[in-house]
Amino acid sequence: MNKAEFIAAIAQKSGLTQKQSGIALNAMIDVITQTLKEGDKLQLTGFGTFEVRERAARKGHNPSTGEPMDIPASKAPAFKPGKSLKDAL
Repeated sequence: MNKAEFIAAIAQKSGLTQKQSGIALNAMIDVITQTLKEGDKLQLTGFGTFEVRERAARKGHNPSTGEPMDIPASKAPAFKPGKSLKDAL
């Protein structure tokens, strides 16, 4: 399912227009992004938790040359599904 299909499904289930559903979806994505940027986590009970995880610096190698290289520390978004979502699958 792509974003347009997702918006259409939201519109059908909610009774909103596709334009309103698109606005709501974009607002939700913006709120999740802003929350993670601020270093907070977002917990949606029954669905799951969005959070930022720290990745430590580590040694790696260049796959094309085999040469060792340093991989810097970074932050990565993560999603942990909630119990209700796991049970539904």
